[in-house]
Amino acid sequence: MHRALSRSARHLGALRSALLAVALTAAATVLSAAPSPAASAAPDKAAGVWAACPNGYVGLTYDDGPNPSSTTALLNALKAGGARATFFIWGQHAQQYPSLLRQEQAAGMWIGNHTWTHPHLPQIGEPAAYNEIAQTQQIIQQTIGQTPTLFRPPYGETNSQIRNDETRLGLTAEVLWNVDSQDWNGASTAQIVQAASRMTGGSIILMHDGGYQTTIAAVPQILSGLSSRGLCPGKIISGANGQPVVTAP
Repeated sequence: MHRALSRSARHLGALRSALLAVALTAAATVLSAAPSPAASAAPDKAAGVWAACPNGYVGLTYDDGPNPSSTTALLNALKAGGARATFFIWGQHAQQYPSLLRQEQAAGMWIGNHTWTHPHLPQIGEPAAYNEIAQTQQIIQQTIGQTPTLFRPPYGETNSQIRNDETRLGLTAEVLWNVDSQDWNGASTAQIVQAASRMTGGSIILMHDGGYQTTIAAVPQILSGLSSRGLCPGKIISGANGQPVVTAP
């Protein structure tokens, strides 16, 4: 009798364990099927767009590339987040690494002009300043079949003569910035992300395709932060009087 009861108890225990396993498996299936809050707020990566941008658009910009130490990884990070950015091209680098420039275009990034040798334009005078911009326009057009309309003067240094050169070369917007990531100055990934957290609708942030691994590592956190604040990466275009405006892609 005792052995029979013991066998029954063991049988019931095994049955309970089996039922519990089934219940846990079903619960896990339901939880994995349900989107998490973070996933719901994330960009629609498959479509390459962001679903909701109630607080506007910001311009993500990267200067000085293409660079074999960072361009591909930077593009991968942006694509993984469904984001597009503007790359301001150093002409000599485009000549050295044309395949990377073509990668940027193929990834859907916007391409701007950042001069041929990255000089202090106001200091070199004319026609040197004009030639710096013109030569970069030419190499970009030759490489990707597209002539930029956006220009960023190195160090943000400009004057009326440089703006006249831009106009003559079909550059309709001179794009500076109102948030500096300081990645060029040794900023950590956390500091770059913190700088990006200051962006509001219409902001343009300065970052670099300069081989900085901290800049690459910051991309997912920057995109997550924008999404949580109802902001989306946008396209920089020429607004009134040639002032840059950030719009929907």
